[in-house]
Formats: sequence, structure tokens, C-alpha cells
Amino acid sequence: MPVNQDVIITCALTGAGDTVGRSPHVPVTPEQIAASAVEAAGAGAAVVHIHVREPETGAPSRDPRLYREVVERIRETGTDVIINLTAGMGGDLVIDPEAPLRQLPGTDLVSGLDRLPHVEDLLPDICTLDCGSLNFGDGSNLYVSTPDMLRTGAKRIQELGVRPELEIFDTGQLWFAKQLLAEGLLDDPTVFQLCMGIPWGAPADPGVLQAMVNMLPQGSQWASFALGRMQMPWAAQSILLGGHVRVGLEDNLYLGKGVKATNGQLVERAVRITESLGSRVATPDEAREKLGLRPRA
Repeated sequence: MPVNQDVIITCALTGAGDTVGRSPHVPVTPEQIAASAVEAAGAGAAVVHIHVREPETGAPSRDPRLYREVVERIRETGTDVIINLTAGMGGDLVIDPEAPLRQLPGTDLVSGLDRLPHVEDLLPDICTLDCGSLNFGDGSNLYVSTPDMLRTGAKRIQELGVRPELEIFDTGQLWFAKQLLAEGLLDDPTVFQLCMGIPWGAPADPGVLQAMVNMLPQGSQWASFALGRMQMPWAAQSILLGGHVRVGLEDNLYLGKGVKATNGQLVERAVRITESLGSRVATPDEAREKLGLRPRA
């Protein structure tokens, strides 16, 4: 697999994890998230991946009004950046291990269509589609995305003309994503995000990444990421295998041991890694062409 010569950098700005109290740089309010998107774009990110949070508490949210405010604030600045909205929220199931039919606090489980109102409202360039269910960390937390949910969600995203970014947490999910493609529920070029090191999905192991890359449909575009201190080594790993890069505070809070990062700083580091490997960073327009997106309005 050749080294990728033209690398799309995505910055995942805030995520839904319990990170707000661990770093002052994790953006929470729509204003902060939009400002962080502009910072990341200025540092070299062609794509910003957006979650929203409750402004008062920092808790994860899927409120369409918050998404609208973030997107409008970014667009009002005139910043040239591709908008990628998560559509993964609404898949959380926390069960009582002694009474598994009982749902515990933290559960937010809705249908495939009910995960898409903000996508229907805002018609972003990209939205995510999490391609399967997963034991999400230790304990009794599950992420639920069944084949029926995925078929329904993929069809609606296709109808909207939004490009799905297929979030792959394990090899079986990649297998099913290829089934969606075979059923005509995905359009070319398919866009994959290979998510590594999330307990208990695919480990952050170069051999596993290579195996997943070998499974990708011909002509697809892909990136991968890994968590924490593996974020930057994984940027290099992805480029060397022919892929693109994702960095950002959703997945990693540090520039180095004890040094808290901003999203802009993480993107700057990814740019340096890209260029040190002899590759170049793709512009937003170049990324749009590679990913099969509409030209900038």
C-alpha cells in the first residue's frame, strides 16, 4: 500500500466523553466549539467533526438547536472547512447486570431515524454512521446500532444527499458496511473511519489496521485514529498505509506528558507529521473532490 501523498486532516473537536473536567481546552458551548473549529481549520484541518454538549454541564447532547448554533457560527466566519456532524448519539444502553432488561441512568437509546434530525435540518457535508454494536468499555455500557437501524439510517442519509462517514470499531462492522454498499444503501466513494483502541473494539495494533485496510472496498477513502498517546503515532501509521488522519480533543487531551493541548495544536502536530513523511496536507477543496462532496457553496 503506497504512502498517501495528499492527506486530509480531520479534527474531532469535543466528542461525548467525560473529558470536560480533565482539560480546560475541551470546548463546551456552541461558541467555544465553533471557535475551536475555526482554530483547527486555520491550523490545517480540512474537516471538523462535531459533537455538541449541554452548555451548563458539559454533558453530551443531541439537541438540534445546539448543532444549528455551532454550524451557523462557523459559517458566519467564512471559514473554508468541511462540516462533519456526528449522528452516533442515541445509541447508548446501560443495563443492570443483575436484571438486564432494566435500563440504568446514562441510557439514551433511540431509533436510527431519531438520530438524524440535526442532519435533516442542516444538511452537512458529512455525517457519521456507526456501523455496529459494541461492548463500550468495562461495566455494562453498550453501544447499540443494529442492522435494521443501520439500513434505515443509511437510506435516509442517502436520500438527504449527505455523505456518510462509516465509523468502524471492529472487523465485523466493516463486513456489514460492505453489505450496505452491496445493497445499494451507500454511494461511491465510500468514506471510512477506522476507530482503533476503543475498549472493546479493534485494538490499536498495526497488524489489525493493515487487515482492516485490506478489507476496504476498492476506491474507498479512509482515515483511522487511535486514543490518547497513540494519536500521533497513528497519524503516521495511517499515512504510511495510504490513509488520511484524524486528531483532536475527542480522542486525546495531550501534546506530551503533562502538556494539555488545544485542537489547533494537535492539528499543527499532524501537519508536521504529514510533511515529515514527504506528503502534503489537502485543502478543503481537494478534500471535497476526494470525498465526493458538493463544491463549497
